[in-house]
Formats: sequence, C-alpha cells, structure tokens
Amino acid sequence: MKPPPWKIGELAAQTGLSIRALHHYDQIGLLVPSQRTASGHRLYDRADIVRLQQIQSLRLMGLSLDEVRRLLDNEAMPPRHLIDLHLARLHQVIALERRLVRHLRALAAHIDANEVASVEDLCRIIQEMTIMEQFFTRDQLALLDQRRAQVGEARLSEIRDAWAEIIPAVQQAMDAVVDPTSPEILAIAQRWKALEDEMTGGDPAISQAIRKMYERAKIPARHGPAPTADMYVYMDQAFAVLLA
Repeated sequence: MKPPPWKIGELAAQTGLSIRALHHYDQIGLLVPSQRTASGHRLYDRADIVRLQQIQSLRLMGLSLDEVRRLLDNEAMPPRHLIDLHLARLHQVIALERRLVRHLRALAAHIDANEVASVEDLCRIIQEMTIMEQFFTRDQLALLDQRRAQVGEARLSEIRDAWAEIIPAVQQAMDAVVDPTSPEILAIAQRWKALEDEMTGGDPAISQAIRKMYERAKIPARHGPAPTADMYVYMDQAFAVLLA
C-alpha cells in the first residue's frame, strides 16, 4: 500500500466508503481534502485520514453530520475525549432501550388483560410512562420493575386494594379533624409505611420520588384514590411519631 496522499478512489477503496459519500463530506465542509492535483483532483493526506476516522467514530455514536462537524471544528479531539463521548452516547442508548422495554412490557400486559388496545388506552399508557420518567431515575424505575416482579400480580392486587382503603380513611380523618398522632392514625401510618417499603424495598429516595409524583402530577383516576399534597403533610405528623 502506498503512503498518502491518496486520490479519492484510493481512499474509498481503503476505507470502504463510497466516492459519493466522500464527495458529500467535501461539499458540506466536513472533510475537505488538504491537497489537489494540477487538474483539480482531490488528494487526501494523513491529517485528512485522521479526521475521517474521527468522523466515522462519531457517526457510529449516532451523531448527525452537523453535530460531527461542530465537534471537530470547534475543539480538539484527543483520543480520550472521543472515547468519553462514545461512552456517554452509549449510556444514552442503553437508557432509551430500557425505557422502550418498560413501555413494551406495559403494553403487552395491557393487551394480555384486555385483548384489544384502543387509541385511548395507548395514550394513557404513554401518559403514565411519561409521568414516571419525570420523577424517577432509570435505576429507580429498574428497581421498581424488579420489586413488582418479586411481589407478583396476586400481591400487587392486594396492595392496590389496601391503598383503596387507606387513602379514603385518611381523607375522612382529615375532614373530621382527627389528631394525626392519635392511635387510629398511627395504625394507618404503620400500614402505609409497610406497603410503601414493600414496593420500594425500603429505599427512601424512591419513597421521596413517589411523594413528589403524587404531589405534582395528575395521576389517572383509573388507578384508584391517590394521596394528595395535603394528605402527605397530615401524615408527616404521624410518621414523625412512629420514627421518634
């Protein structure tokens, strides 16, 4: 193999890229050959080949040609920085794939239970997944998925029934101005905490994320009664007595 500079056909043959692609890279200013022959033919030297390798590495990460050009034109690209960029992009891809797995599992479960998924059903699933992703990290969502699998559908149904009793009971106590440190509310608080720990594995960060979600997001009513921000403030007094 002769050393560079190479004509465009030689570069294409050595790299597997098409001549058309190299022409396009030149036209958009992404890879402009450093030299030209007297007759105007493109000649690519070693620096051009180094840049081409960087271009292809960045393209493999999923970056657009515009993004690649901005990166290469605006900053030096030492090998370590290129690796860090690639790792960051791979983490993004992994996160996206994990979210897709959760979405597809939810849709599959819904279809299994209802046979047909209407447009409204699909929109509700998308809404619920969007809400979850606003308040939980991908690691927290993975842990919640794991806990649901460990608990099992039968127990999940029992937990939903329990919350359907607890939330109205707390609301009634608030309406009746019952002391939140009374034995009645402390018993409810113990049950509340036990159910929460069962689903979160006792992770306080996930419990806090759940609280923020219920305080700030509009949860679809089809899931049954949900705690409110005022309810959390009320129950905080009971939780404080339990933890004292």
